[in-house]
Amino acid sequence: MIAITGTLAFIGCNNQDPSDSDHSDEIGNRKSPIAVSSVKTNGTYIKVVYGQPYRKGRTIFGDLLPWGEVWRTGANEATEITITKSVLMGTEAIPSGTYSLFTIPQPDSMTIILNHELGLWGAEDYNPQRDYKRITFPVEKLDVPAEAFTIEFTEPNQGTTNMRLKWGVVKVDVPIRFFGE
Repeated sequence: MIAITGTLAFIGCNNQDPSDSDHSDEIGNRKSPIAVSSVKTNGTYIKVVYGQPYRKGRTIFGDLLPWGEVWRTGANEATEITITKSVLMGTEAIPSGTYSLFTIPQPDSMTIILNHELGLWGAEDYNPQRDYKRITFPVEKLDVPAEAFTIEFTEPNQGTTNMRLKWGVVKVDVPIRFFGE
């Protein structure tokens, strides 16, 4: 088994305020770096590309990001996840493909949304009719706040990894099982 995990961040920011634009030059509107996290095991590769905002002393969930509202799961463009072979996410079968990854934070849970609409700026044009799956996972509280929003994968073990989302004092583990292992 070969496993590769990691997070890579790219800086691509300028002083232009994205709210002053119709997003015709979206790449130049990024205020947060781009990050990539991936995992590969036995021929299945999962990659997440997202904008990585920073906490900067703010209260994130329940304040900056209101409870019960769809979030782009990062900054800038909507986060995208690519899966090269079918997997189980929680108890739901997810076929290979690329999806926008949105979330709905709640005090004790977070709903992961896989959506078929790609290339979106944030959640402005999010269309729930394009959702493929919604899966809810419990939230854990971190003792030490995470300054940067981070998506990472745990080292695969017996055909399973966790996609871990953390920011502020919130952590969510999304169990992913690779088929055929």
